Amino acid sequence: MNDPVLVDRFLEMLAAERGAARNTLAAYGTDLRLASEALGGALGEADAAALSRLADGWDALAPATVARKAAALRRFFAFLLDEGLRADDPSDALPRPGTRRPLPKILSAAEVNRLFAAIEDRIGRVPPDPLDLRLSALIELLYGSGLRATELVSLPRGAVHPDRPFLILKGKGGRERLVPISDRARAAVAAWRAHVSADAAWLFPSGKGHLSRVRLYQLVKALAAVAGIAPDRVSPHVLRHAFATHLLEGGADLRALQAMLGHADIATTEIYTHVDSRRLVELVNARHPLAELLPGPS
Repeated sequence: MNDPVLVDRFLEMLAAERGAARNTLAAYGTDLRLASEALGGALGEADAAALSRLADGWDALAPATVARKAAALRRFFAFLLDEGLRADDPSDALPRPGTRRPLPKILSAAEVNRLFAAIEDRIGRVPPDPLDLRLSALIELLYGSGLRATELVSLPRGAVHPDRPFLILKGKGGRERLVPISDRARAAVAAWRAHVSADAAWLFPSGKGHLSRVRLYQLVKALAAVAGIAPDRVSPHVLRHAFATHLLEGGADLRALQAMLGHADIATTEIYTHVDSRRLVELVNARHPLAELLPGPS
């Protein structure tokens, strides 16, 4: 079987079974086709020596690019092995540059509480400013549901139902996911929506369209400054990270978190497992099936 057919089958598998995003498929496809060209159309038959020679040509590339190319090839050869199209996997010959994804910026629960306290001070005015009600709804959805900035600003006016504790979003790669909406968030949205025209297309309208991502960033950073938090530490994505981290610290299942965040690969969700070791030990001692059988102090 020639390389183009193998590459196409691999990409079909990624799309169908792993739900890979379009950009991921395009990048992997390009990397594999370039590798095939460099190896004279014999990528599917390449041995460890051939892959080492191929990697030698990546010396001038950025570590992140090398890591992506190596990852594409590793997954490709793992696919060939799983499908019985090869009896071995030569990808150990590929480099593993130090491109570990950095831990996300997060806020502590106390800092998040300060953000909400600042909002409460604003909406406590009589009468409340509708723009403060909008800010409240935005922050509740960012931190309470872990929405991406683009997902949030482009919500239709009727996306959040007052009697339904979830909404269905179409995120990266066209993947749909169910997102929980807290009672607090639904109440905040209802208070804001009362000020949005009934014929508006968007929950957060602005001009002829909806609120922009840039304006959302500005609003979040301005709120951080009011709350006494350095604005460069806070963004819509940082609030999404806080949502994920605090849920995980509270005992949420990693697979459930993956579904809520809309990650195609569990490896992406695993960046949130940077909880402290003390909590991990406590979790094992409290939740492990053998916990009750562990010997007590003698």
